[in-house]
Amino acid sequence: MYSNDPTSPQRALCYFLDPIASSKLAYVQFPQRFQGLNKSDIYGGEMKHLFKMNPYGMDGFGGPNYLGSNTFLARRALFDSSLESESGRNLLEPEKVLEMATEAAACNYETGTKWGKTIGFCYGSLTEDLHTGFWLHCEGWTSVFCDPPQAAFLGDAPKTLHDALSQCKRWNVGQYEVMYLLGISLLRRVHAVTGQFFGMQVGFTRHSPLTFGVRKTSLGLGLTYSHLAFWGLWCIPINNTYALLPQLALVNSRPLFPKSSDPWFYLYTYLFVAAYTQDMLDFIYHKGTLRFWWSDQRMWLMRSLTSFTFGSIQFACKQLNISTQSFNVTNKVMDDEQIKRYDEGTFDFGVDSPFFVILSTAALLNLCAILVGIFRYNINMVAEMLLTGYGVANSWPVYEAIFLRSDNGKMPDGVKLRAFFLTGILFAGGFLVFNA
Repeated sequence: MYSNDPTSPQRALCYFLDPIASSKLAYVQFPQRFQGLNKSDIYGGEMKHLFKMNPYGMDGFGGPNYLGSNTFLARRALFDSSLESESGRNLLEPEKVLEMATEAAACNYETGTKWGKTIGFCYGSLTEDLHTGFWLHCEGWTSVFCDPPQAAFLGDAPKTLHDALSQCKRWNVGQYEVMYLLGISLLRRVHAVTGQFFGMQVGFTRHSPLTFGVRKTSLGLGLTYSHLAFWGLWCIPINNTYALLPQLALVNSRPLFPKSSDPWFYLYTYLFVAAYTQDMLDFIYHKGTLRFWWSDQRMWLMRSLTSFTFGSIQFACKQLNISTQSFNVTNKVMDDEQIKRYDEGTFDFGVDSPFFVILSTAALLNLCAILVGIFRYNINMVAEMLLTGYGVANSWPVYEAIFLRSDNGKMPDGVKLRAFFLTGILFAGGFLVFNA
C-alpha cells in the first residue's frame, strides 16, 4: 500500500484532536483500496466485506479492527498497558523524542522489554494486526473508520488465483493462531496470580472473542471479532452444502430438503434468496457493482473450499507438531501472459496445486450431479437441483479450464487426473452411505 492523498494525516488529526474522543482513541483506520483490478475483479481482490463493509459495521460498536496498514496509531495506545498510564504524556518533549528515535534506530529497542507481548504490536501469529486490534479494544481503547471519497491509500491485490487463495489461507492460519495465543496469555496471567494451571483448552475457550471479547468490549464488537477469528470454520457448512451432500443425495435420489409441495420448502428458498439478496444490496450500497458482487461471492465459495479448509488443516497439524508449509509472502509479480489473461478476465489455473484439485473435484461433482438430476428429474428433489445448479454456475471458469482451454492458464493434466479420481471415490462413498 502507498499514500494516495497527502491530506490523510490531517483527516486523522481531526479525530486525534477531538477533546472528547481522543483520550480513548487508539487508531484511525482507512480502508484498503486497490489499483489495477480488471473489469470484473475475478479474484475478489477488492475484499469489500473485509476492508470496507465490516469496518463500517464495527465502527458503531467501538471501532473497526486493525487492518494492518492504512492506519494512524496513537503512540500512547501502543506503549501503555492501560488508559490510566501516565507514560505517554511526555512523548512530545524534544529530549524524549530524540531519545526514542535513537533507540529505534539502534534496532535493539525490543531487547529485554515486553514489546510484542504487552506493549507494541502483538507478535507470534501471521495476523498480528487482528491480534493487536483485539487487545487494544479489550484494554478499553477505541478506534474509528475514516472512508473519504478519494482513496487515502492504494495498493496491489493478488492477480493470480493461486496467490489469492494462498494469501487467504495464510490469514486463516493467523486467525487461528491469534485465538491460540490469547489462550496462552490467559493461562500465564492466571498462573502468575493464582499459581494454578487449567490447561490449554480452558485458555483457548475463555479468551476467545465469544467470551472474553464480549465481556471486555461489548456484545456487538465481541461477535464481530468472533466472525473474523473463526472465519475458517465456514469451510464445514459451505463444503457440505455447496459441494458435497446435495450433489451426492441427488445422484442417489435421497432427498435432504423438503419437497416442493411442502410449505417448509418455501422457508428454505426464502432464506437462501433473502441472504444473497441482502448481501448483493449491501455490496452495491458500498459502491460495488453486480459484476464485482458475482465475482466476490464466487471467490467466497472458492476460498471456503480451499483456503479455509487447508488453513484449518495446517493449524491443526501445527498443534500436533506435524510439519507444514512455512509462511509465504503473496506473489504480486506476473509475466506478460499472466497479465494479459488477468486483464481479459480469464482465470489462471496454470499451477499444479492442491487448491485446484479441490476446486476441480467440487466442480465435477456438481456437473455430474446436475446431469444425473436432469436425466432422472424428481419433483421431490427440486432444492437439491437448485443448489447443484448454483454450484455449476459458479464453477464455469473451472469447466473452461478443464475442458475448453489450451493456453498456459488451463488446468494442468495432473490436477485433472487427481480430480477425476477423487470424484469417483466420493461418488462411490456416497453410494455406500446413502444406500446402506
